[in-house]
Amino acid sequence: MQPKVAILLSTFHGQRYLAEQLDSFAGQTHANWEVWASDDGSQDATRGILAAYADKWPAGRLSVLAGPAAGFVANFLTLTCNADIQADYYAYSDQDDIWDADKLERALRWLESVPDGTPALYCSRARLVDTSNHEIGLSPLCAKPCFANALIQNIAGGNTMVFNNAARALLRQAGAQLPVVYHDWWAYMAVTGCGGQVFFDPVPTLRYRQHEANLVGMDTGWPARLKHLRQQWQGLSRDRNEGNIAALRKLDDRLTPENRQILAYFAKAREKRLLPRLLNLVRSGVYRQTRLGTLRLFAEAIFNKI
Repeated sequence: MQPKVAILLSTFHGQRYLAEQLDSFAGQTHANWEVWASDDGSQDATRGILAAYADKWPAGRLSVLAGPAAGFVANFLTLTCNADIQADYYAYSDQDDIWDADKLERALRWLESVPDGTPALYCSRARLVDTSNHEIGLSPLCAKPCFANALIQNIAGGNTMVFNNAARALLRQAGAQLPVVYHDWWAYMAVTGCGGQVFFDPVPTLRYRQHEANLVGMDTGWPARLKHLRQQWQGLSRDRNEGNIAALRKLDDRLTPENRQILAYFAKAREKRLLPRLLNLVRSGVYRQTRLGTLRLFAEAIFNKI
């Protein structure tokens, strides 16, 4: 018997691309999966498309729930914490991507190598495609996932993420009502912070559609970098870090001693005068995936923007 995967699908006004995504689930080489779709109040044909697939597929393949109507992060976290959803593994899914046929198979191949009871999170690179499904690039290649990186940067989209029950238990302990801005970044922080394992697969496992209605897209190029710098100057990172730290406090009893110390140094680096701020940032060991990104982090710290 293959392990069961619960696909946690968040939908909202997704009629344009949803059918292609659902068809890509049906084409998976790993056959034991079920979809839990949480619709956040769509007024278009999204609910009708979900109902049609629920009728077409075998009973139990697709369950449709009413979302909390509080944004995509709350929708995903509510799905994650739903006690009615029981499986061996859990996969986040957006409504407008196209999964490669071996996406779940690749994820489970690694996840099943992790010792029982160890929180584990799989993620991967993605192919970027336009509205017509023409490839336009690849998401960044990342390495060395750990808590010191997770505190300041997410390495992968939630649409690539698959995790085990030990990781889900951490997310459920923290709860669905969290002041975090991204569910995938939160999963990366929680799993690494509590001594779990994270694997970033350099092989793309899905086609990540870029379009004007993306709630979160893959920012690339100088316009996106300039926008990011402007947001940093306006204090966006400080607000996000404040929420992330508050969320991590809910798992304080599960954080490893080393990571609890990293978090303490990082929190101090946000509160002190310039020299103590930089000293505590160095002590924390936090870093971004590129040298330029880490240099930019220290520049942000100088101006107290972290």
